[in-house]
Amino acid sequence: TYRSQRDSIDELAKLGVELHRCDFYEPAEVQALIDRVAKQHERLRAIIHNASDWLPDKAEYPPEEILRRMMAVHVAAPYQINFGLADLLRAGAPSDILHIGDYVSGRGSKKHIAYAASKAAQDNLTLSFAALLAPGVKVNSIAPALVLFNEDDDAEYREKTLRKSLLQREGGLDEMQHQVDYLLDSQYVTGRIIHMDGGRHLA
Repeated sequence: TYRSQRDSIDELAKLGVELHRCDFYEPAEVQALIDRVAKQHERLRAIIHNASDWLPDKAEYPPEEILRRMMAVHVAAPYQINFGLADLLRAGAPSDILHIGDYVSGRGSKKHIAYAASKAAQDNLTLSFAALLAPGVKVNSIAPALVLFNEDDDAEYREKTLRKSLLQREGGLDEMQHQVDYLLDSQYVTGRIIHMDGGRHLA
């Protein structure tokens, strides 16, 4: 799924990837996505919830709108999709749901309170859906801290951020892929929040 058109979307389309445009702020669009997928497929191997937004609490929107948007993307849309496509997951069992969470879900954030709260709620979705959909569907979450720096992050910011973890380096995309593969391949892990934070909780 994608919300905004970009070059990477065109590249995926050329590779034959099935793409669905959907604005997760809008429940009607999420339901339309569910209906399209259910019409085109008889079963699903996995759903990976990676859609995210990261509005600071001092964004241009009023506080109630910031909270609505964070909860819509990180909680309401996964909730709606998990229920809407549960039969396809059961038909594809053994199957998986993965929520891509965040390290801050367990400790909060002074500048992104609504975001952190929505990620904590997403963690709770992991627990509840794991109980609901067992034993055929495993449900887990990955909670990363630093994965990759942005290209425009300056040296001072990078140094300060690296000091926050014991391993003092980026996690990297390969590490995220390893975590995803581990959870998809596992036969005995469900209802877990897997922390990928370089030992940040001990630094």
